Amino acid sequence: MPDLLIELFSEEIPARMQARARDDLRKLMTDGLVEAGLTYASAGAFSTPRRLVLSVEGLTAESRAVREERKGPSTSAPAQAVEGFLRSTGLTLDQLERRADKKGETFYAVVEKPGRVAAEIVAEVLEAVIRNFPWPKSMRWGSGSLRWVRPLQSILCILTDEGGAHVVPLEIDGIRAGIATEGHRFMGNGRFTVTGFDDYAVKLKRAKVVLDTAEREASIWQGAQNLAFAAGMEVVPDAGLLTEVAGLVEWPVPLMGRIGEAFLGLPPEVLQTSMKEHQKFFSVRNPKTGRIEGFVTVANIEAADGGEVILKGNQKVLAARLSDAKFFWENDLRVAKAGMGDWAEGLKSVTFQAKLGSQADRIERIAALAREIAPLVGADADDAERAARIAKLDLRSAMVGEFPELQGVMGRYYALEAGQKSAVADAARDHWRPKGESDGVPTEPVSVAVALADKIDTLTGFWAIDEKPTGSKDPFALRRAALGVVRLVLGNGVRMRIEGGCLTDAFLRHLVGGETFLEKISSQTGQMAELNAKDIGEPTSLENFAQMRALVEDVQRGERLVEQSKSLTRLAENAFDKLTTMRADLLSFFHDRLKVYLKDQGIRHDIIDACLAMPGSDDLTLLVKRAEALAAVMKTEDGANLLQGFKRANNILSQAEAKDGVEYSFGADPKFAETDEERALFAALDKAEAVITPAMAAEDFPRAMAAMAALRTPIDAFFTAVQVNSDNQIVRRNRLNLLHRIRTICSGVADLTSIDG
Repeated sequence: MPDLLIELFSEEIPARMQARARDDLRKLMTDGLVEAGLTYASAGAFSTPRRLVLSVEGLTAESRAVREERKGPSTSAPAQAVEGFLRSTGLTLDQLERRADKKGETFYAVVEKPGRVAAEIVAEVLEAVIRNFPWPKSMRWGSGSLRWVRPLQSILCILTDEGGAHVVPLEIDGIRAGIATEGHRFMGNGRFTVTGFDDYAVKLKRAKVVLDTAEREASIWQGAQNLAFAAGMEVVPDAGLLTEVAGLVEWPVPLMGRIGEAFLGLPPEVLQTSMKEHQKFFSVRNPKTGRIEGFVTVANIEAADGGEVILKGNQKVLAARLSDAKFFWENDLRVAKAGMGDWAEGLKSVTFQAKLGSQADRIERIAALAREIAPLVGADADDAERAARIAKLDLRSAMVGEFPELQGVMGRYYALEAGQKSAVADAARDHWRPKGESDGVPTEPVSVAVALADKIDTLTGFWAIDEKPTGSKDPFALRRAALGVVRLVLGNGVRMRIEGGCLTDAFLRHLVGGETFLEKISSQTGQMAELNAKDIGEPTSLENFAQMRALVEDVQRGERLVEQSKSLTRLAENAFDKLTTMRADLLSFFHDRLKVYLKDQGIRHDIIDACLAMPGSDDLTLLVKRAEALAAVMKTEDGANLLQGFKRANNILSQAEAKDGVEYSFGADPKFAETDEERALFAALDKAEAVITPAMAAEDFPRAMAAMAALRTPIDAFFTAVQVNSDNQIVRRNRLNLLHRIRTICSGVADLTSIDG
């Protein structure tokens, strides 16, 4: 069984595209080979900046011959039907077989496809893969039609078996497949031939090319650490940068340099970001001072002088970059020390979203909402409001303008320079979090208050203008914002009714302005009798809020009366109807994000649904406590069997109520019990209710669930020994009322009808 080696050699492939390209090459080639009738033992893909490589071991030498029989129309069928069958098979009429069956005589086509050698199939599949390769961006060069990420220079494609290496016959746009390749651009020793993957990898390394990306990453990291350790320092880990740099070099040579003394006073985040974004340098930290004092760059060549000239050039460029950063930092500090008033004024002219106003408008809303949330998270209301007012001011700073990823980080530095408390300054840094799944959530109360206010304002704002996510499209990252709220609430054990408080106030601020709707109304009622009437028509939709806002402004200026109080009342009623719908819809959106989050924690969707049906589902912390307790109970044998008993009781009761047209909830009486099992169930329900009621009131869900699960045995015994639908109507009614007690007690803990099984 031959082995296959493919190398697609080109100009430099962008580092960010290499990992996906490796996966695409492996999948497209192996899928194509298998579809054509070949099998293989294993396949591995590799990449360097100038090559994509695929190695396939244990490939079958040829595809098997295939014999296929296809039944056609009757021999007496119309000519058009027969002609259609001939076209589909590629045969002629005299090549068809006539076979008798129960309905007469039928045409059959026997199509035989002979096996093909592997080289022929490989050439066919590889050409299709190259011509249709899914690069994110590609280019065409010269006079050919081929498109590749960068100009493709050569193709190595060989099949190796006991007889040696054989070139697969393939030519694409003048590039003929061969048995040769070349090594490093500068340190290589010209083109060389290979006989298989092992020979290829060895000769590449001699030609100063490390083929395996993971090996290059390990070499870079180990070399950087060794250099830093020798200088008494340490490299700041950065997995993303490590992967990127490994995609930029074929023969990594780490070199360490020092940052100029003039720049050591810059914040470490500024130094790290500037060196990473502009130079692809690793930061080197002095463990004694915590300062970033050096850098590691990775050259793609072994220089005769040990890299001295390379380092000098890099340090010169770095000095220019850091000079810019220092200029930004010093200018920003002057504004910060003056109280950041210039930045606050500047945000008035920065549009957040056309329908949602400026960044300054948004800050006013967030500040008011943060003040309301503060007591719920244990934060000082004044600190929360102040933090919200300064949290986004660094968006106007020169440093964040140059490095947007430093937003928040720089805000903390500037807030401290402005004389703010550390808790307020920390909120400026942390209110953006969590930015993604791997990012932690803030835990300081002021930071939590501002982070929640920020995300809730964003969500309610886009809901108010009907810019909700649709399908896979989420241009404003609203799913991430909602998941952020979920993680902030759960991560800090926050107890707050989202729907009843925060969402209502936030929606109203979007719809009416800085004050809530009720505040607007109450402030104007004393003036209405003295002002002139104005007819505003019959309000019918949320768009009337724009009209209402203008009218309220008229009232504030003392110019006109908003028709009469009843007109404003009608408008309010329509607005609140719309508000109720939006609020419920957004809460459902939160619940969807919560389901995703809890699914990752191992809690089933039906368990969550059973808890969502209970009161207080907008208190996410309470909801999760209930779901965790229910999930734990349902994993036990008692819980699983209780579910079956509950569903049996519920089904019998529901059928009886539907048949009789009455609800059996009058109250079961133990004096009508006829069996010991019946009396035991009465006693068990009394005992369970005595535990469940106070436990639910105390939100001790594990205790309540355990008491509910303990009903499993008496319920099983009841259904084993007792016939519910007795001929005695008094006994029957009493037993149905007893089933109602089972349903009521269990349903007070969770909606068990929502649980599968």
